[in-house]
Amino acid sequence: MKIGIPATDKTLESQIDARFGRCPYFIIVDTQKDDFKVIPNGAARASGGAGIQAAQNLVSEGVEAVIGANFGPNAFKTLYHGGVRIFNGSGSISTVIEQLKNNELTEMKDSNVPKKSGEFKR
Repeated sequence: MKIGIPATDKTLESQIDARFGRCPYFIIVDTQKDDFKVIPNGAARASGGAGIQAAQNLVSEGVEAVIGANFGPNAFKTLYHGGVRIFNGSGSISTVIEQLKNNELTEMKDSNVPKKSGEFKR
């Protein structure tokens, strides 16, 4: 399974970034290959629609699930309609991957933050 995770840095010991659309990186873990790659979040500095753009990028990467702390309604809908399962989690990337493998994370059924809560401010 390919899992996308908003990250504060580029390693598996990085923390989940609470800002899905504004995180600096996404770590994509392939649990079947026991491998991962890091992609910069090109939407992080978008003037609007960062969550939607970030979600579209992960869908394009073939991600089957995401783990994160906060998902706005537009990002959530984009992921959901892209066939991506959405799980709530926090802490280090390596910890939440193990939690997902052990069925210890809650699958989300709706967004958990208001629209535009992560809006870019200058």
